[in-house]
Amino acid sequence: MGFTDKQEALVKDSWEAMKQNIPQLSLRFFSLILEIAPSAKSMFSFLKDSDEIPQNNPKLKAHAVKVFKMTCESAVQLREKGEVVVGDTTLKYLGSVHVQKGVTDPHFEVVKEALLRTVEESMGEKWSDEMKEAWGEAYDQLAAAIKAEMHAEAAA
Repeated sequence: MGFTDKQEALVKDSWEAMKQNIPQLSLRFFSLILEIAPSAKSMFSFLKDSDEIPQNNPKLKAHAVKVFKMTCESAVQLREKGEVVVGDTTLKYLGSVHVQKGVTDPHFEVVKEALLRTVEESMGEKWSDEMKEAWGEAYDQLAAAIKAEMHAEAAA
């Protein structure tokens, strides 16, 4: 089906509203990932040997902000560029890192659930089924692009 004008507007508008709270939302996003899949902690070098609360871990904060921003900003690029675009890195690099960390398809579903819950909590009464579908489609397209690079890396 692709990403519609209306979906783009929903993602852009909600992203603009969320930009004010990126550090807090990023931590919430990452906390949800670890709540949904506690074993994911071992995939992050800065969490492996730490019992520290995520909010007190500066490396986690930096990583969470980067991941959350990249996910949101790539969603905004879908209609503008007609493809997934990520800033400050490449899809090839992301594919390589995800392969090295042992990321598999089910991990992407955990991240999607955490993202949607974070956006829902942030948007409050503005959240709707349409907004959920828009963010879900945007994330699915980003995940598909990263997975394609992962499969290419694994096949090489």
